[in-house]
Amino acid sequence: MRAELITIGDEILIGQIVNTNAVFLAKALHGIGVEVVQISAISDDKNAITTALDQALARADIVLMTGGLGPTNDDITKHTLTDYFEDSLVWYPDILTHIEELFKKYVVTPISDLNREQAHLPQNARIFKNEYGTAPAMWFEKDNQVVVSLPGVPYEMKALITSAIIPALQTRFERPFLLQKTIMTYGLGESVIAERIADWESQLPPPMKLAYLPSLGRVRLRLSSKGQNENEVRATIDHQISLLRPLIEDIYYGEDEDQPIELLIGQKLATTQKTLALAESCTGGALAARITAHAGVSSFFKGSAVTYATAAKTDFLGVSEQLINTHGVVSAAVAEAMALGAQQHFKSDYALATTGNAGPTAGDPQEKVGVVYIAWATPTAVFSERFVMGNHRERVIQKTVNKAFECLYHALE
Repeated sequence: MRAELITIGDEILIGQIVNTNAVFLAKALHGIGVEVVQISAISDDKNAITTALDQALARADIVLMTGGLGPTNDDITKHTLTDYFEDSLVWYPDILTHIEELFKKYVVTPISDLNREQAHLPQNARIFKNEYGTAPAMWFEKDNQVVVSLPGVPYEMKALITSAIIPALQTRFERPFLLQKTIMTYGLGESVIAERIADWESQLPPPMKLAYLPSLGRVRLRLSSKGQNENEVRATIDHQISLLRPLIEDIYYGEDEDQPIELLIGQKLATTQKTLALAESCTGGALAARITAHAGVSSFFKGSAVTYATAAKTDFLGVSEQLINTHGVVSAAVAEAMALGAQQHFKSDYALATTGNAGPTAGDPQEKVGVVYIAWATPTAVFSERFVMGNHRERVIQKTVNKAFECLYHALE
């Protein structure tokens, strides 16, 4: 079962907004065993829409479209689809009532004829009421293929997909069971990992596939397969993972992409009833942002100090000026003093600290751009390590964040 996603809107094409709708839709379809074969973004133009539909229906069984369903004249998707499927518009009284009630309850400005026009819908389409907006979803069917047009507003689209469209697709089509498991690794590049597991990868049984998903400081290994029997698919993937694990045990951090390393750290700290504090310089709060992005961290996370300026390191963390003058602000000694200062100030069991030259110029001339020191204090000692992270500022920061969490993760073992 194959699907294609089409996003309509000039705001996507000019880079004004990010196409998050496609990400959500792809995950939702994958979850029910539907393979997405292509994702397209097109303008609010009749020729562009019809051409995209022609091409999509030549490749896919299901086409999901988002956007172009607003009340203004530049939103032409409804009229284009009505013509495309040789349909005509009729009034849907229940949709009109819903739109009028939304305006009474939630909208200060009076309802207009343009808003009411959104209840003027294709006669032969299957209409799904949009509980959170005025543009309903429209389901067209022809030659055993389905085209669904959805509003582009993300929360409206997500609600319709979750409550209505996915269940309807599950009822309409028979699908194979599709499963993927993602293994997280930290500390080695994809080429090194590929060489290490080459023999294992070469014997993967079809239709199983392995994909390498590298990012700064980590590589995710995504193993996927499909079949009609769910138990067999699960057993086959689990068996292959059991063969892979011994080959990557030193860099293995879990089997779920929704379990990032900072969440694994939090689970360890919560289980052992230990606490953590941060002292950040070159990462500028990025470590704290990753930690606090997850619910429940108040049980172990005491706080963070973004001591970017040298004076902040001395005044807040108690790093001595003599230490800085002797070793430089980007040094193992200062990183360790920062970690100990955060540990003492926040009264935590563990502390993690970063200091470095993120670029494009070196704040500390004693070290070149890209040099970073990471330190971690435990209940009994303090450790540090020097890293060279490249010469691109964003890359240096993100690699430092990932490497810092990796160092702390090992310290908790």
